[in-house]
Amino acid sequence: MALTVLKKMPLSFVLPLVAAAGAFAGLLVGTSKDNSVLGAIIGAIVLALICVIVLKSNLAERTARWGIAIAFIVVGFFMASTPGIVLGAMFGFVFGWLIYWLSEGRYRANVPLYATPGQVLWHHSFSIICGFVFFFLITPIIVVMPLSFNAQDFFTFTPEMLQFKPEGYSLKHYEDFFTSNDWQRSLKNSVIIAPFATIISVTFGTLAAIGLSQQHMPFKRAIMAILISPMIVPLIISATGMFFFYSTMGNWMESTLGLNKNFVGYVKVILAHAVLGIPFVIITVTATLVGFDNSLTRAAANMGASPVRTFFKVQMPLILPGVISGGLFAFITSFDEVVVVLFVGSAAQKTLPWQMFTGLREQISPTILAVATILVAISVLLLATLEMLRRRSERLRGMSPT
Repeated sequence: MALTVLKKMPLSFVLPLVAAAGAFAGLLVGTSKDNSVLGAIIGAIVLALICVIVLKSNLAERTARWGIAIAFIVVGFFMASTPGIVLGAMFGFVFGWLIYWLSEGRYRANVPLYATPGQVLWHHSFSIICGFVFFFLITPIIVVMPLSFNAQDFFTFTPEMLQFKPEGYSLKHYEDFFTSNDWQRSLKNSVIIAPFATIISVTFGTLAAIGLSQQHMPFKRAIMAILISPMIVPLIISATGMFFFYSTMGNWMESTLGLNKNFVGYVKVILAHAVLGIPFVIITVTATLVGFDNSLTRAAANMGASPVRTFFKVQMPLILPGVISGGLFAFITSFDEVVVVLFVGSAAQKTLPWQMFTGLREQISPTILAVATILVAISVLLLATLEMLRRRSERLRGMSPT
């Protein structure tokens, strides 16, 4: 790839591709104005003219790209005010980069020298397809975030928000979340239930993964299938089965052991969430144990270390990234779960997802959007931690130099 020679491409090659990109952008803008065909035609013609002017005038790339961006910003302002400025800036910078990316032949910079034109086309087409898939998956999540700052009690963008006016935005929904007794009680329950469920999941899941990694373990496939079945079986079926099992167990704990009903309710929900989290721990720890060198544990045993000491001093430090990764997945599963807690828990164990579900079913509360934004932020932080642990695991196992 480093030996790929880049050369300038003729206008006859660049112009159709740039015009096609302009037609796509014009199609989007024209659709918002109820005239898709005219928008696509105008977009193709305008961007083709810009391409010819820029490449024929031999302007410096930086100057030309800034000029295109400014022109699109001005047009966007006259068409849609402040939102048009944002979209115009995005289109301007992208189209300015696209013209020079094609004309300078940079599209071949990251493909092998021997790649045919069809292979180069597929390389970039695949990247575009992946980008559209990512956009399709992430857009519903991104849309929720600005809506959580809506000054009105609506689940929609108000004219003030679309015009980026300060009076269209407010933190009142976040204030309602942090001051409402119902929301804070639900948050407290989630914070109580999720960590305990995670600890149980990590403990039993790690032990199960280590046992299943042993060569002499009989019926490994069948046992693995049973242990990860909560991940495969539809959640409503698991919740129904848990309801009958834990209701009987709860009655026994209250009548025979004399335990408090509220305490028993927490125990039932924690155990039910632990069952859902154990498969994630088993899978991640099992994947970590695939590259584990068992000669290290044998060497520790030869030096006189007990099995428990060998586990905590030799094995656990090496599989710790997998254990923490599984724990994070188990925590997220418990923190976001709503179906099982509806079946197993009571009003005293109402968790944050349960409160959100109630808010959607009984009253349309925009506070849900604020809570959803907070949960997304927490999930992003946890996934970032998970990625750092994955890279650390690869370095420890010699799979990655950095």
